[in-house]
Amino acid sequence: MAEDITPEALLAAVLASLDNAKAEEIVAIDVAAKTPITDHMVVCSGRSHRHVGAIADHLLKDLKDGGFGTATAEGQTTCDWVLIDAGDVIVHVFRPEVRQFYNLEKMWAADPAPVTGRG
Repeated sequence: MAEDITPEALLAAVLASLDNAKAEEIVAIDVAAKTPITDHMVVCSGRSHRHVGAIADHLLKDLKDGGFGTATAEGQTTCDWVLIDAGDVIVHVFRPEVRQFYNLEKMWAADPAPVTGRG
């Protein structure tokens, strides 16, 4: 990825691509303060195996064509859950049942419960 591309510009490109591919229930989560792995996590759904695969293919092509480099993808053989690592943005494209099972939004968006000492 080019040095002058900001995480916010990448996120905007990802969200536009997902919208154009008719991804459903798109959720963007700022995880920069929670993990050094990435700045943003995006979770969305496709209606079927075929739709999940098409969303992932569309996003990979749009990122490359938009000058954001070549993202890596895992899970395209089954298309239940495709993970796309674009560096500052990681995208999870799920079939609805799989998304509900893993519930990543809840895990990453929830603030940890405060820990109180005993004393």
